[in-house]
Amino acid sequence: MIPVGFTLQPEPAFLERCHAIIAAADYWEVAPETLWRQGSDGRLEPNGFHRQFAAMARRGRFFVAHGVGLSMGTAAAADAGRRRKWLARVRADHSTFGFRWYTDHLGASSVDGLAMTLPLPLPMTGAVARVVRRRLAQMQRVVGDVGVENNVAYFTLGDPLDEARFLMDCVRARGSHLLLDLHNVYTMAQNFGFDAAEYLRRLDLAKVIELHVSGGSDSSPAWLPSGRVMRLDGHDGAVPEMVWRMLEAVAPRCPNLRGVTLERMEGTVEEGDVPLLAAEMTRLRATLQRRRRA
Repeated sequence: MIPVGFTLQPEPAFLERCHAIIAAADYWEVAPETLWRQGSDGRLEPNGFHRQFAAMARRGRFFVAHGVGLSMGTAAAADAGRRRKWLARVRADHSTFGFRWYTDHLGASSVDGLAMTLPLPLPMTGAVARVVRRRLAQMQRVVGDVGVENNVAYFTLGDPLDEARFLMDCVRARGSHLLLDLHNVYTMAQNFGFDAAEYLRRLDLAKVIELHVSGGSDSSPAWLPSGRVMRLDGHDGAVPEMVWRMLEAVAPRCPNLRGVTLERMEGTVEEGDVPLLAAEMTRLRATLQRRRRA
């Protein structure tokens, strides 16, 4: 049976309200950056959530790491020092948590030494793919299995359907994998008007190590002068039915799949949301059980 995971978010209310769901998961996924703080000497040091989650690591479940800040597609000299500190901190955390694999968002999260709020889209060229492969090789010396996640962007540098080819170029090395986020595919297809099934057909699903399942929401019409509504990857709502159908179609075609993670962001879970999340975890297990029979 493919393990089912849940995200651990750095928020006491989230952890308290989702306690039963967290306890029922087969593994836990953390963003390494949420476990650190910067000390007065500039070093990255563990914070209180690091200690809390490290205690959980002794309970027999495994951890996977899903970062945002490695800046997979950039190579500015101004970022080299930050990246070295970042990799050293992940190495120390790996000795504590024993991450089964590490993935990061495909994008530019640091541009010329300046941190971006979210990873920006990359030019989908061979030269940039080589940069991504170098970043993965650096991380592979820390955690053996590594990968990138297909990201959500609200503009692209090229045909959004071409991202599938670009992703495969980025992860073609041995030990490099794809984290396929199905809500991200759904969001991009909604916003850019392409066929999600065609995007998935262009992927080598043998490269998929993990699937992400999550929900989102729609933007306010007041945000844009045109009144256009955009799909947002907010991890703040129910998993759409289309994403469930994508999971049912894709999971049986991923021969090297090691986990499926249900994502939810901190600040988005009220008491009334907990039954929905519990039902989604149950549905996720049932879907994967059908995959095994298939």
